Amino acid sequence: MIVRQLGSAGAVRRFRAAQEWIQIVQQAIAISAADRARRSIGDAVFAAIARASGGFVLVLLGSIIVTLFVGGMAAFRQFGFGFAFSPAWNPVTQKFGGLVSIYGTLITSALALLLAVPLAFGIAFYLTEMAPDWLRRPVGTAIELLAAIPSIIYGMWGFFVIVPIMASYVQPVLINAFDGIPVLEDLFAGPPFGTGIFTAAFVLAVMVIPFIAATMRDVFETVPPVYKESAYGVGCTTWEVMRSIVLPYTRTSVVGGIMLGLGRALGETMAVTFVIGNANRISTTLFGTGNTIASLVALEFPESPAGSLKLSALLALGFILFVISFIVLAISRLLLRPRLKT
Repeated sequence: MIVRQLGSAGAVRRFRAAQEWIQIVQQAIAISAADRARRSIGDAVFAAIARASGGFVLVLLGSIIVTLFVGGMAAFRQFGFGFAFSPAWNPVTQKFGGLVSIYGTLITSALALLLAVPLAFGIAFYLTEMAPDWLRRPVGTAIELLAAIPSIIYGMWGFFVIVPIMASYVQPVLINAFDGIPVLEDLFAGPPFGTGIFTAAFVLAVMVIPFIAATMRDVFETVPPVYKESAYGVGCTTWEVMRSIVLPYTRTSVVGGIMLGLGRALGETMAVTFVIGNANRISTTLFGTGNTIASLVALEFPESPAGSLKLSALLALGFILFVISFIVLAISRLLLRPRLKT
């Protein structure tokens, strides 16, 4: 009898324990369902915000394009496709063309890259391969700080410092050095005023160096150490490792960084306005004056009445600059995409 009672008591305890466990499981399931419901609501809200942000960027970009195109429609109708190939810019006779400013934009940006890319490569090479650890961070920070300097400060520095140096030391020396040499004589000719296309390109080069150097440094550091160690192990020098290992591995991203620097140079305004000379003519010499799309718009926009053909021409130039910059940045975006692993 006692054994039977003990067995019944044990069964009761096990039954109660099972009931308690079932209740705990049911509560856990209910909590999990509520938590999933809350998470699903949060995910939906986050997804909606993300989509709205992406849509806002597209709407903003599209509105800028439409505004520039519609504003420049009068100039496009008046001058047709020849607007981009006409050197005329005469507000008195209402004759406008964009060839001079487009030429100045492209030539100064190209020269800036020619000057900036070797220096940026040297900086990135030094920081990743040669600089001691205690010096890498200060030098890297100093290079990055150059990107934070306002463009008008670069323009003032170029006008008050670089222009006198160019006029007194650089341009006279180059003019005399290339005197009598075909092609180079014409390329480096003209009075040494200090201002001009070459000076503008030099200031632009200083401005884009931080962007290109930072990109090169970052991509150089992505090279697997085992690749470089293997090259050093077979007796390669530091330059041979850079030339044969690092550059081939990162050449796509390096070109993308250079294109980003080009996009920065194309749209620069105030720094170029200070030093390019702002003359509406195509100069065959690098020391000649000229203008760019951005500098022309900055100078002429305040004097353009609303609804005038001149204002429309400026907006048309802005549209052309936007298209050029968009093409450059789109190419750089494609080049910066990670390479597919085979």
